[in-house]
Amino acid sequence: MAGTTRTAAEDHGPSTGQDDRPDPATEAFLAHRNLLFTVAYEMLGSAVDAEDVLQETWLRWVGVDLDTVRNQRAYLVRIATRQALGRLRTLGRRKESYVGPWLPEPLLTAPDVAEDVELADSVSMAMLLVLETLTPTERAVFVLREVFDLGYDEIAEAVDKAPAAVRQIAHRARAHVAARRPRAGTSPTEARNALKAFQRAIETGDLQGLFDILAPDVVLLGDGGGVVQAVLRPIVGADKVSRLLVAGLGRVAATMSLVPTQVNGHPALVLRLAGEIDTVLAVRVDNGLISGLYAVRNPEKLSRMEQETTLHR
Repeated sequence: MAGTTRTAAEDHGPSTGQDDRPDPATEAFLAHRNLLFTVAYEMLGSAVDAEDVLQETWLRWVGVDLDTVRNQRAYLVRIATRQALGRLRTLGRRKESYVGPWLPEPLLTAPDVAEDVELADSVSMAMLLVLETLTPTERAVFVLREVFDLGYDEIAEAVDKAPAAVRQIAHRARAHVAARRPRAGTSPTEARNALKAFQRAIETGDLQGLFDILAPDVVLLGDGGGVVQAVLRPIVGADKVSRLLVAGLGRVAATMSLVPTQVNGHPALVLRLAGEIDTVLAVRVDNGLISGLYAVRNPEKLSRMEQETTLHR
């Protein structure tokens, strides 16, 4: 499974035939598992919940008569989407009592994710937060149509709506996302350069250097989940954000290390204290300046940072 994801097929060992190949159901599931994980993650913003969706998808898939399935990929996506929709509604209730801002669970991603520009854009922290503003059905339709290019008939079966209704939902979701999505993207080189300047300013305590690399309207969001300390509301503006970062990180400078990495297909920093992961700092870069900072500190959301997760469309 993607990263450390496991399913019943792996926990108990896939069924095999006389030639030691997996049985057809297991073989089909394993062939599409990274795709299914990506669909579930984009709908949920949570790797833990995406893994649970995969377990539920597997349990339902092994009970299907494969002779009745014309398109195994579409059928598996349909099962996963339905499971994710149910879990998305449950997540919504959990988020209502969440302490402070809720941020998506960061994923350590392989370089090939960044090479697929559309995929990297769709799993970026900034985009996942935009998707949070959609209704569950709108999010499912948008993800399946815009990211995975499924036909309206296939999506209709997955969300239990008529194709005409799905077209309307897709149009509405597309307009909603367009009005809120991140501004014009930046090149990978610009993003890396901005991150290097940001890291250098943090490590040296250079307040002016930090101020200069932040967009005037930069927004800092922190997610501690009520478990560890984090900002409880958005911090807006280069002056406020730079002063907060220099003061806060200055207190742990002696044991702090910042390591550049790829998170959700984009450059990011992992902050370690005494060698242990403390914070994942994902960024959004616009016109060479950092316009969004997403500091994930909730320990329950950092487990996917030790091993690369494979995402696939």
